[in-house]
Amino acid sequence: MNFLPKSRKARRRLTILAVAAPVVALAVGLALWGMRDAISLFYTPAQAAAAHVPAGRKVQLGGLVKAGSVVKHPDGLVEFVVADQRSTALVHYKGDLPDLFREGQGIVASGAFDESGTFVANQVLAKHDERYMPREVAKALKEQGEWRGDGQAPSYQGYKPGKPNT
Repeated sequence: MNFLPKSRKARRRLTILAVAAPVVALAVGLALWGMRDAISLFYTPAQAAAAHVPAGRKVQLGGLVKAGSVVKHPDGLVEFVVADQRSTALVHYKGDLPDLFREGQGIVASGAFDESGTFVANQVLAKHDERYMPREVAKALKEQGEWRGDGQAPSYQGYKPGKPNT
């Protein structure tokens, strides 16, 4: 039983397809593999806890800086809590914070969780004026019912200082 087409033209097309398909698949696979470090997913604290983000994986964590949670150490380490309505995440950042960083404001931090569940940030971005909030943060806050466009302060029920609620 012969599965090849009878016409010479059809066999040539089939041969070209048989050679080209694996080459294209390999090229796409290599491109995706090469971009794996460039992809940074955005999470709120609740989404990060639910997704069980592996330690060391680069992600962005966004939410509101919990009032009263910012602690600046003499060695330059800053720790603070990023919160949404359902969960909190302790963040460690070593470096200078943006001028507009303050408690109760929306931020996006880039970095990775460590083995203890603390988010170690290598970059912290703060909103740049009274009306701006990163699109991902605003969407996540609206979905969780924590959007403060009306000026109301969010509630942080169950928050325990120094320890993230997951």
